Amino acid sequence: MKKLTITDLEKLRQKIQEDHIVREGKALATINLHMGTCGIAAGARKVMTALLQEIEAKGIKNVRVSTSGCAGLCSREPMATVQIAGQTPVKYVDLTDEKIRRILNEHVLGGNIIKEYALAIGSERVG
Repeated sequence: MKKLTITDLEKLRQKIQEDHIVREGKALATINLHMGTCGIAAGARKVMTALLQEIEAKGIKNVRVSTSGCAGLCSREPMATVQIAGQTPVKYVDLTDEKIRRILNEHVLGGNIIKEYALAIGSERVG
């Protein structure tokens, strides 16, 4: 096993602090990618990879990425739900790697919902 250097330990410390900020609810937004078998078959892994690469390339630290199972609309996969603190959630459908990058940049970071990709704006709960 490789010995850890001071640089390795510093990177680990920063990662733990960033994860703690997200867990404490201080994240700007959560992007939940639906990764049920239907979503994966439709390309959700490629969408997830594109999203994570874009977040890393831009050095974004306050956006939480999570996954869930099928949302029940298999024909509209890949799907993601964006929840920005203090705003209603937005469910995006028929995603591609380019669409998820645009959602990150324009909606999450820019505050503008991309209506042509949105299936629903607001809570999915009834009652």
